[in-house]
Amino acid sequence: MALAPGKAALILIDVQQAFVEREMAGERRNNPQALANIGRLLTAFRDRDMAIFHIRHASTEPDSRLRPDRGGYRPIAEAHEAGGEPVLVKKVNSAFIGTDLEKRLREAGHETLVIAGITTNHCVETTTRMAGNLGFDARLVADACYTFDRIGFDGRAESAEAIHLMTLSNLNGEFATIETTDAVLARLANRAAA
Repeated sequence: MALAPGKAALILIDVQQAFVEREMAGERRNNPQALANIGRLLTAFRDRDMAIFHIRHASTEPDSRLRPDRGGYRPIAEAHEAGGEPVLVKKVNSAFIGTDLEKRLREAGHETLVIAGITTNHCVETTTRMAGNLGFDARLVADACYTFDRIGFDGRAESAEAIHLMTLSNLNGEFATIETTDAVLARLANRAAA
């Protein structure tokens, strides 16, 4: 399905320095190419003057790296907003709660949401689920998001790759269509050639 300029929007979720800090502190993540792919998506949407929404998480937790008064709140360079691109600030997992994202999307006629960001199984997943439930055509870009290894509820180590893939599997077909960066860029290129 084509990505029409007036109908599609790019939603970038929590592409913030806190996650770089986690890596620097020794935490392991998947999808090493994710930030480069986010940059490719941003460039493609900007080149076509298509809608882009930056979502930033402002944590209220005392020790969070994502608190607005800490360096981790800042955007990662590959995803820094350009002039005129809105930045919506949330305090919970979903970009639709406590923001006017849905109102902005509906008023502008954006029906297809191309979603990328950090982390796959937290704010990306929650926002994608809500997008699907709200009736948007959600397209989650699998190689433009990532997560970290973690210890499961039962004390077993779970790899970032396994968590990422299970999240995508849970979302696919019911809440979203799972895409790759190359597939999204090809749709945009086909639209431009038409």
